Amino acid sequence: MKNYKLTFALAVLLSTAWACGPKGGTVETSEAQEVASSESAVTLAVNTENSQVTWIGSKTGGRHNGTIGISSGEISVKGDELVAGSIVIDINSIVNLDMAGKGGAAKLEGHLKSPEFFDAENFPEAKFEVTAVSAFSAASLDADKDEYQSDNTPAKLSEILVENPTHFISGNLIIRGTSLNITIPAHVELSDNGLKAQAKFNIDRSLWGIKYQDESSVADKAKDRFVYNTVTIGFDIEASTSSSME
Repeated sequence: MKNYKLTFALAVLLSTAWACGPKGGTVETSEAQEVASSESAVTLAVNTENSQVTWIGSKTGGRHNGTIGISSGEISVKGDELVAGSIVIDINSIVNLDMAGKGGAAKLEGHLKSPEFFDAENFPEAKFEVTAVSAFSAASLDADKDEYQSDNTPAKLSEILVENPTHFISGNLIIRGTSLNITIPAHVELSDNGLKAQAKFNIDRSLWGIKYQDESSVADKAKDRFVYNTVTIGFDIEASTSSSME
């Protein structure tokens, strides 16, 4: 049986900031949809050692970046197309990189795991389940939105698109027990050596119940204690058939 390798890169930008100008733009979001069928498809096991979520968080005075691990997952390929799949994200594995060795990383990691953000004690896993895959069309992208201006305002969706997107991948993103369907632009490439995909995108974190210092309070904006709701989520995933991993 033909072996496939999947690098599914959706690099994350977790954008937060204390202040509000032109940058932002989130992907299309709707109610959860039926998960895509993997019938008659080749199943690829996600290589968790080579797979992770990456993130960058911003505020007016600076930015933070880090990773979150992938605990399990599988991708389904039929012929020359990605048709289904899911990944499980280990929230407790969240790591801050920019403050590593400076004493602040552990504090930030603990805060992100707290009920004010991901509530890892009650919701230790997040998940992304593919519901549909279609050809990319720039005309179908949601328009960028205006956001409060600061030195670290989140990048516009149009600014973080992966180079030469080829497909839209729709999937249910489950965070804190809330499942919503998102449609993300991706570059998908199939060769004799396998399948690769890359993407970058923004979401509105408040829709998943992550509302710490969100944009709803004008008073907080005036006090520079405002956190952008615009969040870019993504994954760096590699998967292959079981036989190729042995």
